[in-house]
Amino acid sequence: MASIIAAFSKPQDAGNIRAILRKNGYEPVFACTSGAQVLAAVESLNGGIVVCGFRFEDMVCEELRRLLPSSFDMLLIASPAKWSKRDTEGMICLSMPLKVHELLSTIEMMLEARKRRKRRKRTRPQKRSAKEKELILKAKALLMERNTMTEPEAYRYIQKCSMDNGTSLTETAQMIISLIHM
Repeated sequence: MASIIAAFSKPQDAGNIRAILRKNGYEPVFACTSGAQVLAAVESLNGGIVVCGFRFEDMVCEELRRLLPSSFDMLLIASPAKWSKRDTEGMICLSMPLKVHELLSTIEMMLEARKRRKRRKRTRPQKRSAKEKELILKAKALLMERNTMTEPEAYRYIQKCSMDNGTSLTETAQMIISLIHM
């Protein structure tokens, strides 16, 4: 599960948000009282959500958002008067006074969005190196020469073998090359 950082200038506010989240099964939850503490905490984490107030003693939320790594999302909790005319791009905003069910459903929505982005990123085709492209071209050429296939037929054959065997196109091309040269 993604890490959650509760960051508010008042330690009691950070502790309260942390307690609400922990009580509802969200772990790990860290509490911070300054932007610098948040930035120090994110260095040791892979990604997550920063739930924060509008202002810290060392910076405002917009500055913190710009400094956060892209692997972190931000949930701003403040009165609409503070954030309605500000640049809140890249932030989700909840208005004060905070309702616990709104906080929890928003966190859940943000975590689900993170999962979808992660899944989408995994399913995106990866760029092949020149060596990998060369292997695939060589396997296609061998199939075309040996089995009198057209180029699209040879490529589809490699794709189908790859899917059937659960291997990458490059691994399949390597197997074809080694089998034909036996």
